[in-house]
Amino acid sequence: MTPQPWRGDAVSLVDAFRAGTISPAEALQESLAAIAGSDLNAFACLDEDAATTAAAADIERPFGGVPMGIKELEDVAGWPQTEASLVFADRIAERDSTQVSRLRGAGAVLVGLTTASEFGGINCTRTNLHGATHNPWQYGKTPGGSSGGSAAAVAGGLVPIASGGDGGGSIRIPAGFTGLFGMKGTFGRIPRGPYVLHQPLTVNLGCLSRSVRDTARWFDVCNGFHPRDTLSLPRVEGYEAGLGSVDLTGKRVAVVYDLGSAVVSSKMVAVLDELVQFLIADAKLRQVDVVVAFPQGGLEWAMSNLVGLIGELGDRYPECAPLLTGEIALGMQIAQGFTVQAAGRTELFRAAFNEQVADLFEQVDLIFCATNPDVAFDAEGPMATTVDGEDLIAKFGFDRAISNNGALTIPANLAGLPAVSIPAGFVDGLPVGLQVIGRHHDEQVLLEVALRAERGRPWPLCATE
Repeated sequence: MTPQPWRGDAVSLVDAFRAGTISPAEALQESLAAIAGSDLNAFACLDEDAATTAAAADIERPFGGVPMGIKELEDVAGWPQTEASLVFADRIAERDSTQVSRLRGAGAVLVGLTTASEFGGINCTRTNLHGATHNPWQYGKTPGGSSGGSAAAVAGGLVPIASGGDGGGSIRIPAGFTGLFGMKGTFGRIPRGPYVLHQPLTVNLGCLSRSVRDTARWFDVCNGFHPRDTLSLPRVEGYEAGLGSVDLTGKRVAVVYDLGSAVVSSKMVAVLDELVQFLIADAKLRQVDVVVAFPQGGLEWAMSNLVGLIGELGDRYPECAPLLTGEIALGMQIAQGFTVQAAGRTELFRAAFNEQVADLFEQVDLIFCATNPDVAFDAEGPMATTVDGEDLIAKFGFDRAISNNGALTIPANLAGLPAVSIPAGFVDGLPVGLQVIGRHHDEQVLLEVALRAERGRPWPLCATE
């Protein structure tokens, strides 16, 4: 018989543990059996000792007994610390990340590492170390990246929830591609580290989940200042308890599906607009007509990220270049020209962009846009350079065509804004996501918008449902 792991959300699984209808050990075995029988390539490694943790799980804790995956770019003591790269294939983590430590404290049963793109660099999970990870909704399509393995594992019914990280859309992009809910908080909401590289000031931690309440509980468990991440924010209480309590009446919303610079599928816009109009009516939002014309910040984002990569590779580069995926190898070549002058231009770009965002949020409370320019592309890559059959390379050139992949998600990272991707429906059998961007520290407002969508337009909890 085909294994049937838990197909509800993580909160309902904890409730089932407490009701005695299933045990953590049983839930773990069902997940492990499903992973073993899966061809999604969602896991980079599995923990054989997880059964011991499951057997002793304290089900009174927030995630007590829940089997979950951890993105392979995050440290788990004793597990591989590869950065999804052949360069570090033999490296082992010496300690847990802060987020992993807090999840353990909440009773989570860590099953294994989920696959990611190399160094989190692109929105397609295919590496020289692990090969391609597939989208549960259509084998052969990507689940996105860099948290693609987590998205595939959760949407594919293997585990009910998994960790993610979002430095340029790496939670929201895979959430949008796989029909999941994903939120990046205000920069610093969930602490990183220990041993944090602050540059490029865009990276956030979180999860890929099947429900709004799962993500709210995750943030309840994981948020709060930690001294090993000096830019982390003070603790906020009650994300889950606050669901359903926020009055959205009169909140001003700008509906700009392309954010003024991306090329977005017309089929997808039609699906998104149906959900947007429902939300405006249901929550009594007030749509306002403002100009949103974010510049494409892909180059500035990439250059800032490459600083940390150059440091991590150190004197291994350029000898290690043949081990890198093509995209990362190209990035490293470009990075050799990252001068002090280029760094200065990047900083000025970000300062000007922050001013633009601040001006915009004096006029609006929320921005509704697409999460991705189109539905999921091929799992093996390359990244998509066509939309609605139009060749973006021929129209705009290679750099802008490639940048289109992150043009919708990178702005929230550059400005440190919270943002969510909400399942909105399907185009040609593949999920699409509605992105909602909010003010700094307004995670509870974004959760409330998503809750309205979840209750009024319920989405499938996983592709195998």
